[in-house]
Amino acid sequence: MLVQLNCGEGHHALARAVFHGKKGELRQRHREGMEDQLGALGLGINALKQWNTRYLQQALEQWQETGGGLNPDDVARLSALLHEYVNMLGRYDSTLPEAIAAGQLRPLRTLTNCETSLSELAYP
Repeated sequence: MLVQLNCGEGHHALARAVFHGKKGELRQRHREGMEDQLGALGLGINALKQWNTRYLQQALEQWQETGGGLNPDDVARLSALLHEYVNMLGRYDSTLPEAIAAGQLRPLRTLTNCETSLSELAYP
């Protein structure tokens, strides 16, 4: 039960981070406007979770290919709800490089100068 509670709290924390404008309050006066705002929030959250899932999977596969051992307990604790790396107030360019538009993923950063392990990336 605690695992599900933590998962739900992680989802709400991500929603609060994404929905930062207007202090997190729905300002539309009509129901359709509120539904549009909530739909856009859901779309943003789902896009972040999809991005995290694809790149976490790529990182795990790359880790295994390089001979790194994977502790199943660490993998089980990974979460697609991470968002600390996202600049919520930034400007974004929606044009994609040709390789990305063709379906390739961006290259992962390497951990050559870091001592990060999977357990440090796992959701607390």
